[in-house]
Amino acid sequence: MSQETVATNQEALYQKSYFNRLGELGDLAPDTFKAFAQFDKAALAEGKLSRKLKELIAIAVAHTTGCPYCIEVHVKAGKTEGVTKEELSEAVLVATALKAGSAIAHGVNALNAYDETQDEELYKQSYFNRLKEFSALNDDIFKAFVDFDTLSLKDNILSVKEKELIAVAVAHTTGCPYCIAIHTKGAKKAGVTKEELAESIFVATALKAGSAIAHSVNALNAYDS
Repeated sequence: MSQETVATNQEALYQKSYFNRLGELGDLAPDTFKAFAQFDKAALAEGKLSRKLKELIAIAVAHTTGCPYCIEVHVKAGKTEGVTKEELSEAVLVATALKAGSAIAHGVNALNAYDETQDEELYKQSYFNRLKEFSALNDDIFKAFVDFDTLSLKDNILSVKEKELIAVAVAHTTGCPYCIAIHTKGAKKAGVTKEELAESIFVATALKAGSAIAHSVNALNAYDS
């Protein structure tokens, strides 16, 4: 893409054609780019988890990182693997519940801060017990969230096992230690093995790193403008 083209399109921050610039990173930092590409390919390859499920996890994580390029790439890849629009929708709603859930889960830290808790530990499992206080403070809203969260993880088109694997991956992108603990235990209860758990986490890792590298096309546009 020429500097002239970038200047013409500078108001459009995201265009599908921009993603074509990604290959330039291979010229600018060939060894590092190649290493990432190999890791990304391995993380999404068939293993203990099917390619289809990995693409569903990738789609959910892409909605958490907010990368439009990743959404485009993995929805298309998922469709190739047989993902239906209904399955897509359920994966996105699990991601929505987990991203919202990480905010409300961190609310227990907000309560600690507001109450000027003297404990030096910022994260403790016991802090999560304060979550019910939100029910007393905003009962209708809290109940509405709990209802949504419960429904999003119920067995439906996607199984509870599949949804918990998606939830674990998303929790690793939101960085919520409470969510990681809850959904890892939920996944184990649903029959997820440690090997399957690891593969889900690697998909999340690839997608979180992938969103950074995908956005590099915007950095190249900015640099050339």
